[in-house]
Amino acid sequence: MSTKTRSLKGKIFKSRFSAFFTVLGLYILLSFLIRVTFFIWSFKDVDFNFISLVRTFFTGFVFDLATGLFFLTLYAVYLLVFPKKWTGTLFDKIFTYTYLAIALIIIYFSLMAEIPFWDEFGARFNFIAVDYLIYTYEVVSNINESYPLPLIIGVLLSLVALTFFLLYRTGAFASTFSDQKPVKIRAVYAIPLLFITFLLSSVTKNKQAEFSNNLVVNELGKNGVYSFFAAFRSNELDYGTFYPKLPEKEAYSIVKKDLLQENERYTSSQWDNITRYIAGNNEAHPNIILIAIESFSADFLSAFGNKENLTPNYDNLAKKSIFFTNLYATGTRTVRGMEALTLCVPPTPGNSIVRRPDNQNLFSIATVLRQKNYHPYFIYGGDGYFDNMNNFFGGQGFDIVDRDRGNPLSDKIATHRYKIPDHEVSFENAWGICDEDLYKQAIQYADKSATTSTPFFQFIMTTSNHKPYTFPAKTIDLPQGNRNAAVKYTDYALGKFIMNAKEKSWFRNTVFLIVADHCASSAGKWEINIDKHHIPAIIYNLPHKPEKINRLTSQIDLVPTLLGYLGWNYNTALYGKDVNLMKAGDERAFIGNYRTLGMLKGNQFTQIDDRKRIKQFMVSEKEKSMSEVKDQNKILVSQTISYYQTASERFKNGKMKE
Repeated sequence: MSTKTRSLKGKIFKSRFSAFFTVLGLYILLSFLIRVTFFIWSFKDVDFNFISLVRTFFTGFVFDLATGLFFLTLYAVYLLVFPKKWTGTLFDKIFTYTYLAIALIIIYFSLMAEIPFWDEFGARFNFIAVDYLIYTYEVVSNINESYPLPLIIGVLLSLVALTFFLLYRTGAFASTFSDQKPVKIRAVYAIPLLFITFLLSSVTKNKQAEFSNNLVVNELGKNGVYSFFAAFRSNELDYGTFYPKLPEKEAYSIVKKDLLQENERYTSSQWDNITRYIAGNNEAHPNIILIAIESFSADFLSAFGNKENLTPNYDNLAKKSIFFTNLYATGTRTVRGMEALTLCVPPTPGNSIVRRPDNQNLFSIATVLRQKNYHPYFIYGGDGYFDNMNNFFGGQGFDIVDRDRGNPLSDKIATHRYKIPDHEVSFENAWGICDEDLYKQAIQYADKSATTSTPFFQFIMTTSNHKPYTFPAKTIDLPQGNRNAAVKYTDYALGKFIMNAKEKSWFRNTVFLIVADHCASSAGKWEINIDKHHIPAIIYNLPHKPEKINRLTSQIDLVPTLLGYLGWNYNTALYGKDVNLMKAGDERAFIGNYRTLGMLKGNQFTQIDDRKRIKQFMVSEKEKSMSEVKDQNKILVSQTISYYQTASERFKNGKMKE
């Protein structure tokens, strides 16, 4: 090391700013190590291009530097303006220790929290982390039940203590509390630091890391904390501002042509009205129970090659049912599954409609059910305040059955809400009561409905297949605390529910639609990993011979297909279609992940995003891989844009209202 370099190092690390630069350097080092860890972790999904990887790590360094400076900005201002004569006083030490302790706790916690988040989503913090921050009870309880919280707190405090010890041993604190240079000298340090902080905050955007088709490469170039605040700032995405568009009349023309099936006619000639009349045949009005199973990937089933016998009950039911084998979820979160199953609409960008304001009285399956005099229930084992579920379902006219945790916002919508009492709960964790207890509630309300002449519809949302993966003891032969055990318990509870339902008088006249809300994991190589959206669904107890539907099906098509089996005549403004009436080659599935949206048709996937980019991929089902196509199919591009553009426009401008 040259004399000049040693002199510069001495000026920086033996000055009033020594603790500042030491903590900043430590954060950048730890962020680099986390990036390397994630690189090794997702090694199989990385596209190996030397230039891209260099760019990724350089971009990551810039984001790390920006984030580290953000953490320490106020401390830099303090070091600049604090009078030199008070340097090293008790107040100076208390302020420095307190500020750095808080900063280090946030730093260490954010770095530790990124590890389980990457494990589940294969990404840095994003809008999911922002959403979870709102629901502190469920999230804190889940952390407490999933991880040894006292140990985590102990580790955090130990790391802070160790860092302070290193700051003492290296002399950083000694220099910080002894250097009494005048403000004009301190300004030589502080002003450039504050300028760089301002510059980076102005010019760095999270999208700058997204230069590749490879999701892992893009996410490695980001910083978790920076990504969190970027998601916080852009929690709503306006389609017209950020996404590729067609002339509005052209977009509606394409959608209306594609939506119309052989037994339908439009009720209006207005160019932006998609309401159709569906002519059924031999209407049947059984009770309908829709069960949305939490995180139930298709690859948990033996029918799709699983050898661990996790789902014997679902597998057995599938053999006696209408079994959808080529079905894809619209998203990666429960609210997306709810949106797809109730509104039957492609996943519009930003938050799910379930979580957005002004989402009451939308045209939904409840609208259709009301045409047939059904009594709809939403039955959930947690507090439906979470993810705005109660407001959404209540706003569509559902009666709510959920677990009351004392949040007054759960009762905002003027609807019937029935609260699950303590004495009817045998087991409960952070997310809600166990599936067995939930199904008991469903049977209880089915019994109640059976005493009337009104058919009932139940939307049941399970919770047991979710971290912390806990459930009643001695129910299955696997230990608690892991995904496979939770899947097996979920299946056990489902089997028990069907067995108990068979003893009821209403069973013979009840049809069960049992489907996943989304897959267990969305992590993978691409921005949208199509195989991580493959879910199962069955229609059970229908007076129809068992069959497998191998045609490509979207989650938004399930309820319209069920109503097709029931022969209903009704008006609809849903985007979902009866898959049995689709012409060969017209099948499609809509898949999105908050910012990136796509349509799968045949073996081609057309993708649009909030940078107005349009990409098209050939999908290899056997290899579960995608390769970008340069010569794009313009018809598929127009269809993809049209569906998402019109769906977004209809919600934004109130056209989805009944």
